[in-house]
Amino acid sequence: MNVHITSGTLDFMMKMKEKYSDTAILLMQNQERALAYYESNENSLFQTARSYEIVEEKGELQQNGYVVMNNIPITDEGRPLFEDQFKKRAGSVEQTPGFQALRVLRPIRGNTYGVLVQWKDEESYNNWRNSDHFKQSHQTSKEGKQHPPYFAGPSYAEHYYMVTPD
Repeated sequence: MNVHITSGTLDFMMKMKEKYSDTAILLMQNQERALAYYESNENSLFQTARSYEIVEEKGELQQNGYVVMNNIPITDEGRPLFEDQFKKRAGSVEQTPGFQALRVLRPIRGNTYGVLVQWKDEESYNNWRNSDHFKQSHQTSKEGKQHPPYFAGPSYAEHYYMVTPD
């Protein structure tokens, strides 16, 4: 299964959702932009899409919620290690109160993976971030390195609120 994501203004994303009403497009937004997201085995409907293969999938994405999308550049050699790490870790986050869904996304083009986690609300995400489980799974190594050697550059996170249908 593939994921296709495009970004723009919320008005434009809503028009796209209407145009492709037979496709289950989810909308999310933050202060900077809106995203349209859908899963399909077909080629993207979007002209300027970021497309991914789903590597790991937990839960069902909901119309409501809070989304954190981690963007992580990975070297070609590091892809199997990175994917294996998330496959091993994915099951633990789904036991967290407020967890709704997880997608580990391998880029079809480029080297930046996406790790999308949907929470019931921002409070659920913050509770998880402050938990011992989070601290253990994200602790730095003894040398103080925060990222494994297979990271190809700095990672960054984007936060979104789901846009609920009227």
